[in-house]
Amino acid sequence: MRKSSILIILLIASTLSAFAEDSIKVSAADLKALMLRVERLEQQTANPNKLGQVDAVSGASKIENQESKIENRESKIQNRKRRFTIGGYGEVTAKHCFYSNNYLRYGKNPEKYKNDHYGEVDLPHVVINLGYDFGKGWSVGTEIEFEHGGTESAIEIEEEEGGEYEQEVERGGEVALEQFWLQKEFNRYAIIRAGMQVIPVGALNAHHESTEYFGVYRNEGEFTIIPSTWHEVALTFMGSTKNGWHYQAMFLPGLDSDRFNRKNWIKPGAGSPYEFKLANVFAGAARVDYTGVKGLRLSLSGYCGNSFRNTLSKTNAELDESAYKKVKGTVSIGAFDFAYKDYGVIIRGSFMYGHLSDAAKITQYNIAMRKGSVSSKQWVASDALAAGIEAGYDFFSLNKKLAEKKQQFYLFGRYDYYDSMFRYDNRSTDMYAWCGRHRAAVGINYFPIPQIGIKAEFSYGILKPGTRADGTKGKIYNDEPQIAIGIVYAGMYKL
Repeated sequence: MRKSSILIILLIASTLSAFAEDSIKVSAADLKALMLRVERLEQQTANPNKLGQVDAVSGASKIENQESKIENRESKIQNRKRRFTIGGYGEVTAKHCFYSNNYLRYGKNPEKYKNDHYGEVDLPHVVINLGYDFGKGWSVGTEIEFEHGGTESAIEIEEEEGGEYEQEVERGGEVALEQFWLQKEFNRYAIIRAGMQVIPVGALNAHHESTEYFGVYRNEGEFTIIPSTWHEVALTFMGSTKNGWHYQAMFLPGLDSDRFNRKNWIKPGAGSPYEFKLANVFAGAARVDYTGVKGLRLSLSGYCGNSFRNTLSKTNAELDESAYKKVKGTVSIGAFDFAYKDYGVIIRGSFMYGHLSDAAKITQYNIAMRKGSVSSKQWVASDALAAGIEAGYDFFSLNKKLAEKKQQFYLFGRYDYYDSMFRYDNRSTDMYAWCGRHRAAVGINYFPIPQIGIKAEFSYGILKPGTRADGTKGKIYNDEPQIAIGIVYAGMYKL
């Protein structure tokens, strides 16, 4: 009996020592519960028939409750330690295009470039995420992005300048700080975030990690006509409900209409080429997601704000005295997107439509800007759209062993239609028919582990018919087939 007691006491001492190493305080009640267990075991050994069944069950229940409290306390302490978050995403890609990348391929003689081709290797995005939970609802998040392997400046050949080489600066600085925000969480229904953050308009901005789409590159439609990843300094109110509703409402500076163009619509108007962001006009953005049905997400998002007076070319007083006094350049965007994932199937789709008021006036103003200005001096559409859908099936889900290892192998197909010059000044136009196209793609995604994927695809772009020199309508521009491969990763971890 004494040996049994000694062994039990040694066990208690060992347990207390382990707890002490983890900085867990054992209360007098916890110690009393452990001693009670020793007494019960001694009584049961000495007089097994005298220990009443009800009393034994009651005592055991009390002991189990005390042990459960200790385990819960240990779990909470471990959770409190995991306040630092680190992660990121990125892609390594290569492609061969069976069409020309000459700046005149959409010019007066596209037939000249019909048999041309070229290849590229790239690091489109390499992103590092860092975050910290300070406790009491306060946290901070950051995202540092390296695009195309380094800086955000590049040399481009301008179609409008007779093939002149020009340096383009997309955003000041050599490294893009895409996110830096502070957040206060009052409860799940009310969270306030302030700082540089992603504007979740459309499917791509809200789900831009490399493992969240099938293609080697980001989906062309939304990527072409709006910023991606769209990030601005903003004030956000957001939250979620227990039955699957998630919501965000944002207040942010407006876009800069100086830099709108025909190929990318309002996309270049985000961010700033200066060391600061112009905030002469403001905008609002919102997003609502519903995830109350297993495997399904339904989302609505939108943006609305003026853009014309976000300029350094003229003062507000000068604009008030000019023909542009009433020009606002209101950008309105509405988007719907969805995703379904279950039974080895993934289906994703999106539709986006955008309108720019005073498009003709903005075009006139931008073309008249002096040489060397931030403006591309190009036409800009009053309306643009993008739609796409993709579907894939995981054939490894049919094999129990591969599914248990969380390996996945998807065969997928995707279709897109987009047009950055869909309408000009509220009427249809085919002046720049090459800005609109259909694109179809098929390919594979292999995930040896959920965080890493190997992708390959073949795509075919069919450009919209236009008007020939003789006035007849028909096919003018060359189709754009390509093959591409990529290795991608995405993951977030708590330390």
